[in-house]
Amino acid sequence: MPFYRDGIENVRALALPEAVSADGTGSALSCAALATWRSSHAGRLHQVYVNGCLAGTTLDTRQRRLVVQAPASFHAAVRVEVVAIDPRDAHTDFAGELDPSPTGGRVRFGILRSQTLPIGAKADVYSDNGSGETDYGRPLNASPIPIWPCVQDKAGFGMAHFGAGDFGYDAAASVGFGKGSFGHGQFGLDADTIEWISSPLPLGRYRFAVKVIDADGNESTATETNPIAVVPGPKPAAALSITAFDPHTNQLTLHVSDQ
Repeated sequence: MPFYRDGIENVRALALPEAVSADGTGSALSCAALATWRSSHAGRLHQVYVNGCLAGTTLDTRQRRLVVQAPASFHAAVRVEVVAIDPRDAHTDFAGELDPSPTGGRVRFGILRSQTLPIGAKADVYSDNGSGETDYGRPLNASPIPIWPCVQDKAGFGMAHFGAGDFGYDAAASVGFGKGSFGHGQFGLDADTIEWISSPLPLGRYRFAVKVIDADGNESTATETNPIAVVPGPKPAAALSITAFDPHTNQLTLHVSDQ
């Protein structure tokens, strides 16, 4: 295999400001970004690809960060991918062998997590896949979403089955007064939410639904969303060049290419 994806994690990309003012705020963000990652490939170099295009190669096998150029448009997500390569392939571009970047839009919504939901409860998300009729036979999530992954978030004594909660330190880590949506939950235990993000979806209108299942397998009635319009972001331009300029009309002709 010419490149390696396994063993690379915690990929991050931070936009670099052109200048920092006295109060610490950045001004006039440039198109440069600092990509960082962790890798178990001790004797290999790394390449960074931005939206499927080679953005740079490290110079040292211990290097785990690289400044790369990023698209100037912030209307669509930028895909940053890091792969490990053997030093002999430092000047090889593997863009044609990488998986194509997703072209769809994503849907993100929050699920209100009430303290009345029991310990062991899980949620499943369903969709109509743009057909208008929700398919409850196949959830979108690969595995049920735990409502209480941390038991310290759940209030126990008097608010759940006796002994099932955190007896003696009920809701030690739950959202409290002034931290959540005031009035949505118990006073002093304001309601908080958990988020779900869909996979890339093509252009269309989608309806989603959520069901909660308790530890005994009992399902709640479905809570459905209104139709949500998904509009994928435009594909960033790969190249921009000047083809002509008319000094008499002050007209500039540009050529935009996606390759």
